Amino acid sequence: MVLGKCPYCSSGSVEVRDKEVNGKKVKLYACSNANWKTEDGEMFELTKESICDFRIWQNSLAKYGKWLTYKEVRELLQNSTVEVELLSKKYGKKIYYNKYITLSREYGVSVLWD
Repeated sequence: MVLGKCPYCSSGSVEVRDKEVNGKKVKLYACSNANWKTEDGEMFELTKESICDFRIWQNSLAKYGKWLTYKEVRELLQNSTVEVELLSKKYGKKIYYNKYITLSREYGVSVLWD
């Protein structure tokens, strides 16, 4: 499934890939020009044939209680920012709050803090 045009290379498109990390199934939203390999199922490295390194892991915001959806990634590719609902469990209470996330070359996505 193709979600949009790669923001970092001219010829790639962002597609959905199924990966398994530590025994859990996770989606990887990656450029079609980026190929990833792993030996231990934990560390993923680019192959020599890759010409782009763009990727967003579905669970990249998991520590904030957020798993990214196809719709959110599509919107990120079109607008470069999207508002998402995050979760804080500070002091034993669940607190939901909205923040904007943006594309990041290094991490895939970054939260825009005030």
